[in-house]
Amino acid sequence: MKLRNIFAFREPPESESSKPFLEHLEDLRWTIVKMAITMVIAMAACFTFRQRLVLVMQRPLHEIGGQVSALRALGITDSITISFHLAFYAGIVISFPLLLYFLAQFVLPALTAVEKRFMFPAIFVSFALFLIGVATCYFWLLPKTILFFFHDTQSLGWIPTWTVQEYYSFVTRFVLGFGLAFELPVVVLALVRFGLVTYQFMARTRPYAIVLIFILATIITPTPDVLTLVAMSLPMCLLYESCIWIAWFMQRKAARDAAA
Repeated sequence: MKLRNIFAFREPPESESSKPFLEHLEDLRWTIVKMAITMVIAMAACFTFRQRLVLVMQRPLHEIGGQVSALRALGITDSITISFHLAFYAGIVISFPLLLYFLAQFVLPALTAVEKRFMFPAIFVSFALFLIGVATCYFWLLPKTILFFFHDTQSLGWIPTWTVQEYYSFVTRFVLGFGLAFELPVVVLALVRFGLVTYQFMARTRPYAIVLIFILATIITPTPDVLTLVAMSLPMCLLYESCIWIAWFMQRKAARDAAA
């Protein structure tokens, strides 16, 4: 029954004939091509502003007294390698709505007229949540985390001298991981919309969901310390709790519409 729910929305409308398998493969190929071209263009645009990107990513260091000079480039090609990494991650951020749109075009080819009206608002909400997660991490959580590790290193009598490779890897993974964590409501609500999960199921399995959230946060966070783990897990738990109540509202509205 659940499997039928998963693929029910993939069935084409009565006015359309089912596409052959090879045509679906062709659609997939063009979707990948469009996403790749979008990413390359966004990455190239971001690479031209690599000096500004570097300054933006170093901003949290000013919270600890401007320790930018403490960063050390140990590799000969670090300047180019890190510039490409920053351009790649920044390209993901600015092209996120288009990537979602291309993916939606392929995964949801048989949207009804009502569902098509909701596709663009859903993409907008998804992108907004992603930006909220990135901004929350960048302006609030990241500086506090860096400051904690800076003082913790000093408390052990060590000099906090970080390499540019380690610093930018930590910052990009942390910020993007937090942004993706804020996509949880969109995923849950999509599952509710297609009848794969219900309010009752989500409420009943809340303790297991919290455990899974902490496991997911452990995988996403770039460091294994408890402070970073809790800082990422708590917002995700609050988002999941909000999803339970939104699912309740959606089911109640669907029941009223069915009764009417």
